[in-house]
Amino acid sequence: MQALRWHGVKDLRLENIEQPAALPGKVKIKVEWCGICGSDLHEYVAGPIFIPENAQHPLTGEKAPIVMGHEFSGQVVEIGEGVTKIQVGDRVVVEPVFACGKCDACKQGKYNLCDKMGFLGLAGGGGGFSEYVAADEHMVHKIPESVSFEQGALVEPSAVALYAVRQSQLKVGDKAVVFGAGPIGLLVIEALKASGASEIYAVELSEERKAKAAELGAIVLDPKTYDVVEELHKRTNGGVDVAYEVTGVPPVLTQAIESTKISGQIMIVSIFEKEAPIKPNNIVMKERNLTGIIGYRDVFPAVISLMEKGYFPADKLVTKRIKLEEVIEQGFEGLLKEKNQVKILVSPQS
Repeated sequence: MQALRWHGVKDLRLENIEQPAALPGKVKIKVEWCGICGSDLHEYVAGPIFIPENAQHPLTGEKAPIVMGHEFSGQVVEIGEGVTKIQVGDRVVVEPVFACGKCDACKQGKYNLCDKMGFLGLAGGGGGFSEYVAADEHMVHKIPESVSFEQGALVEPSAVALYAVRQSQLKVGDKAVVFGAGPIGLLVIEALKASGASEIYAVELSEERKAKAAELGAIVLDPKTYDVVEELHKRTNGGVDVAYEVTGVPPVLTQAIESTKISGQIMIVSIFEKEAPIKPNNIVMKERNLTGIIGYRDVFPAVISLMEKGYFPADKLVTKRIKLEEVIEQGFEGLLKEKNQVKILVSPQS
């Protein structure tokens, strides 16, 4: 089958590899759609970050080259011995987290904080930028007929957004700001709507992404037009309750911190490629709370239920659909060059 594999920075290759087998406990899935994630883009331009390059990953036993893609949906074509909850023909998505099950985090049920944690499509185990994937049964979630395969490819990034809001101190009626209206930022806006935020601000430079944020119901602030910290304090009478940092840009973190009220919270959702200097007194003197999340846990079923109710809409968030053979130039390079893109979905099926 055709698969996209990471060999190094700016070195992705479409290659012919063997199809995965439905081994005991595994489910073989025909991939319908796979989204290009910001993490994938980071690996392309500045990796390895999560990809094991020189030593095997402790849970998958794999190292580069590895098949990429962890935001995908598909249909089950084969099940391995011992699989009981999933059947051939099921429409599914995969929660692509590898965890050891033995470390302190895993014993506490916090499998996304596992000492050896990895992601299918980044740490090995196959990936969604291929025609077929074989995943452990416990990683597989069914989606109803009312949730399209395109929508299904948004479950994984939507889980990041919903988990970020759930882990924050946001309460119904609170005011929030999202710094960065890229794919995850837009999904955070949706999660905030579902969680009952009374005012949602979005800080963004891109005209296209500003339009998307406004379409989803956010109050958009352009940092070229406003001193966004001053403007947020003015509009919210003292600062927002929670600021979500979704850019990974160091100066923006400072803005996020300063935009919150007394005892407000800053939730870091992005992955930073470089160190970000902060002024601790900006936190100390206002007793602000600075925290962050990695991935998600125990939220896939909630995301799928919200999608049934119309949240996280693919028709508003997906801006480009391409074939697997176009994934490098039209996908990865497209995201670097075309600032109007939000979410690009890739179909491995001819």
